[in-house]
Amino acid sequence: MCSLEKRGNIFFLNLNGDDEHRLNPTLIASLRSALSDAKSQSTRGSVLITTAQGKYFSNGMDFKWAQAAASASASKARPLQTFLELSMPTIPAVTGHTSGSGLILAMSHDYVLMRGDRGVLYASELDIGMTIPDDYMAFLRSKVVSVAALRHLLLRARKIKAEEAVAMGIVHSAHGSVEGTVEAAVRLGDELGKRKWDGKVYAEIRKGMYPEIRDIFGLEKNTIVSISSRL
Repeated sequence: MCSLEKRGNIFFLNLNGDDEHRLNPTLIASLRSALSDAKSQSTRGSVLITTAQGKYFSNGMDFKWAQAAASASASKARPLQTFLELSMPTIPAVTGHTSGSGLILAMSHDYVLMRGDRGVLYASELDIGMTIPDDYMAFLRSKVVSVAALRHLLLRARKIKAEEAVAMGIVHSAHGSVEGTVEAAVRLGDELGKRKWDGKVYAEIRKGMYPEIRDIFGLEKNTIVSISSRL
């Protein structure tokens, strides 16, 4: 399950699944509901920070469910689309391991902040013998612009620590502890929130950054002109 808490302009989305926060219908439905609530309550200056307690940020898909589900319907159940359309900046405080679909979940945010003293990013599919769906692959190609970094991530199944992930351009910044990672996420959230951008414009620009993913999900391309008097 997920919980949503609002402090000032910042929404805190907490992953409260099992100890590994694996993605299954219950967690995905709860995640989508929380994001919908955040979107409906958002105002100019709103920011979303995602956190998770324990050893894992998310250890990927719940395989018992994934094996039983049809691949097409499972694809549409993913929360990636919801993050792409969310009308505010998003930041995960990745304070534990994240692998497989959990890696996609973390990277669905705009800025990834990661704990440096413990935890890895891990595209586990090659090691477990599982291909990567087209929408996930397109998203990874869009997010990881370095071919060398993508090769390390996908074709070597490297477990990548925070400092290396920063050097590869996968992670925005690395921090020395759980508390330090969350605090840095809040500082960044405060900085972004002060700009008080139009959330609908922000979401459209984000979708435009990843046209291949936008087209896979059949998302509309909207033109918005909302000239701010602050300019």
